[in-house]
Amino acid sequence: MTSDSASVLDLDTKTTVGGGVEDAYGEDQATEEQLVTPWTISVASGYSLLRDPHHNKGLAFTEKERDAHYLRGLLPPVCISQELQEKKLMRSLRQYQVPLQRYMAMMDLQERNERLFYKLLIDNVEELLPVVYTPTVGEACQKYGCIFRRPQGLYISLKEKGKILEVLKNWPERSIQVIVVTDGERILGLGDLGSQGMGIPVGKLSLYTALGGIHPSSCLPVTIDVGTNNEQLLNDEFYIGLRQKRATGQEYAELLHEFMTAVKQNYGEKVIVQYEDFANHNAFELLAKYSKSHLVFNDDIQGTASVVLAGLVAALKVVGRTLAEHTFLFLGAGEAGTGIAELIALEMSRQTKAPIEETRKKIWLVDSKGLIVSSRKESLQHFKKPWAHEHEPVKTLLDAVKTIKPTVLIGSSGVGQTFTKEVAEAMPSFNEKPVILALSNPTSQSECTAEQAYSWSEGRAIFASGSPFDPVEYNGKLFVPGQANNAYIFPGLGLGLVISGAIRVHDEMLLAASEALAQQVTEENFANGLIYPPFTIIRKISAHIAANVAAKAYELGLATHLPRPANLVKYAESRMYSPLYRSYR
Repeated sequence: MTSDSASVLDLDTKTTVGGGVEDAYGEDQATEEQLVTPWTISVASGYSLLRDPHHNKGLAFTEKERDAHYLRGLLPPVCISQELQEKKLMRSLRQYQVPLQRYMAMMDLQERNERLFYKLLIDNVEELLPVVYTPTVGEACQKYGCIFRRPQGLYISLKEKGKILEVLKNWPERSIQVIVVTDGERILGLGDLGSQGMGIPVGKLSLYTALGGIHPSSCLPVTIDVGTNNEQLLNDEFYIGLRQKRATGQEYAELLHEFMTAVKQNYGEKVIVQYEDFANHNAFELLAKYSKSHLVFNDDIQGTASVVLAGLVAALKVVGRTLAEHTFLFLGAGEAGTGIAELIALEMSRQTKAPIEETRKKIWLVDSKGLIVSSRKESLQHFKKPWAHEHEPVKTLLDAVKTIKPTVLIGSSGVGQTFTKEVAEAMPSFNEKPVILALSNPTSQSECTAEQAYSWSEGRAIFASGSPFDPVEYNGKLFVPGQANNAYIFPGLGLGLVISGAIRVHDEMLLAASEALAQQVTEENFANGLIYPPFTIIRKISAHIAANVAAKAYELGLATHLPRPANLVKYAESRMYSPLYRSYR
């Protein structure tokens, strides 16, 4: 036994007996305690090409490509089309009963074959959007520590303070156009998930590519890890983030400032930084602080507002009257609620030429303490103060509905089942066609379900939600609920900013995006009770939104891509990423 093992060790490491590979760096001779340098040679041929997600085509490599790129023998002999690959994968995905299994299968595909992943997502967007984004991404974030396989973005923690610029340079892509960043404190309606919030930037950026045509190599997901206050995660052995309570105050502000400075230094003036799922206090502060010096955008505040306004503008064609003639009541006065309210007030002001202080009076907000009224002004957070109108205190949502008599009821509370039967029944008692929007994500946090909204309002409600609901049959009529999904807006907005070379995001660009989306709703959509167009034409919608946003950027003097293209819609379409396979020489 001893002599056998000795004879193996005595072999010359440069020989390749029995098909062995030369140990050029002496790694195989090293003990586990000895240091080894992870050398690698990257050549886009043969085995390495099949493991490069940007260029791998799997069984779709042609005979000619197999010869040119040393793939003979590394693949079975059959050559198939991308369409057949897509058909096979969709059949496989549909066999999974658990949504999280579908999510993981899609993430595996993205890491294996990028173009096929986007082809699948674009061609089956209505079926796969809930898989790669809400509601499934919420569960993925909750379990991210267990399902984590390969890093899909950059993790910047307090450990990297003072060297964030160096960390950005570790990312392999140099030309970044869109960054989606979260600190994981308020993931959807699920709360503080710390470093595991990475699923959100990863999901959002896959939609920037699939729905808005931004090239995947230009997208960078980032998670800022300052700790978590979630005790369950801190005690979870599989948690992937810093095991400490959240840093706040100056320490937090300094890390974020270093990040924003490094981003601009490394990627330039025109990189879009989208803030995602920050807690209210930080979300408003960061947007106010950096909107004058960076190209920043908060999807929870501005994207949600833009998509809801588009739905309301479209709904007016069914309900009648102008925006200013309606009364709005919100449940939830956080970043989404106040963001939507402000954009509605802004659009009313634009239409009527009335000061925004006046148009705000048509909009009422209810928070956890009841109706926001002027007698509460001293104790309110700064972003709620503009909505404190003259009125006696009202404690419950039901009483607020009965007192204010809104024509539009909007839920952005993050708390499920808060639009009770009594609330939903009260709305049609003073409205022929009440508009009810239950916007909180994921589905479990929705203020009410589509079925509840239609049955409790006796089929009279115009309903839309944040997460998808199945069509509902009520009294022999089929109702198709709309989805006020931010994915209608942010991909097109991002494309518009990129093609115009915009250097700042302006509120008027959000109004332009809303207008473009509302214009895409057809009479046929209205007949089905829809106030949003189908997701099947989302790339066409995104091109129109991009054109409208770019036109506004040129009008405001914020565009740097000169001269302005003659046809912005065609130009937007021409700049969109295509997931079709490329032929290799």
